Amino acid sequence: MAPGRKQESERIAHFADMFGAMGTEPRLRIMRLLLEAHPTGMVVGDIGNELDIPSSTLSHHLDKLKNEDLVTVRREGTFLWYSANAKALQELLAFLYDECCTRSNVVEPNKVVCCK
Repeated sequence: MAPGRKQESERIAHFADMFGAMGTEPRLRIMRLLLEAHPTGMVVGDIGNELDIPSSTLSHHLDKLKNEDLVTVRREGTFLWYSANAKALQELLAFLYDECCTRSNVVEPNKVVCCK
């Protein structure tokens, strides 16, 4: 495989893994909740209480999201705060829209989505 194609293949696999991590109903709910709380984030217990997810199950879901760099975690004393990784989500959206409308030239790709 040519170097450029290999790099593109790895890039696609990376984004597929990110989509896969969000590909369950609980993880998608977690991501939406963390985006609501962005940029501060939320304490693990509050996430579980709000979404009615048991702590052992929540830990598994948060680890999966963290492993794909979709969420960040910081420790403050005894609390773990999780936040949506806006930069990673912007890259994911940009990946989706990279080629948008390039065949038809209807819209400039950089005007399709704008994340601040």
